[in-house]
Amino acid sequence: MSTPTSNIRNFSIIAHIDHGKSTLADQFLLKTGTITAREFQNQLLDSMDLERERGITIRMHPVTIYYEHKGVKYELNLIDTPGHVDFSYEVSRSLAACEGVILLVDAFQGVQAQTVANAYLAMESDLKIVPALNKVDLQMTRIDAILSEMETALGLDPFEVLRVSGKAGIGIDEALQAIIERVRPRTGNPEDPLRALVYNSHFDTYRGVVVYVRVKEGRIAKGMKIRLMSKGTEYEVLDIGQFRPGMVACVGLAAGQVRYLVGQ
Repeated sequence: MSTPTSNIRNFSIIAHIDHGKSTLADQFLLKTGTITAREFQNQLLDSMDLERERGITIRMHPVTIYYEHKGVKYELNLIDTPGHVDFSYEVSRSLAACEGVILLVDAFQGVQAQTVANAYLAMESDLKIVPALNKVDLQMTRIDAILSEMETALGLDPFEVLRVSGKAGIGIDEALQAIIERVRPRTGNPEDPLRALVYNSHFDTYRGVVVYVRVKEGRIAKGMKIRLMSKGTEYEVLDIGQFRPGMVACVGLAAGQVRYLVGQ
């Protein structure tokens, strides 16, 4: 059964490099049962060896998680973003598929150049910003000073800033609840004609080109014909699925959802 559009949230985590974005994403997967502690490994969404070696995210890897809040089950699509300043274009593509972002700031290092750049990208995309201080479990923090920095440099209300620790698992539930309560889904009618955003893709040796889509209006099902408006080419949808975080096939997708599809 498809998740109602009102129960879907599409969001990214944006931060300066080394402020703990991938570690927080890993905790979301653990907390929601998307992976087990046995399956857990650091920087799970960073699928390339170089990403783990250098501690940065290069390739965007979305993941769908489910979280129950006040008796209602929500579908949260975390659209991961590159963590290095050289990938600002890729960040902007990810943000185009979102309604909100967690703006993560290190509790000791504070607001830095990429923090500001990413925040302005989110503002320009009219996204709801959920600010959070990470690494609050460390002995050396400057929480009061950094809250003042966030207010001065970014215009953020200090009372809305979450306190989290991706490494220690602090404040994870509060962060997920803030996404649900503060980020409002964009309207979209599953019964309208199809309109979707292609925001990324990758090549799979066995499947061919795997396209990442965010459906704005309508539905997509296996066997239907779709047209890419950039070139006017048509394809038949052969496979549809979601990242959990591996590729898992599903029946279809509807307005508000983020999935992958394979066509021919």
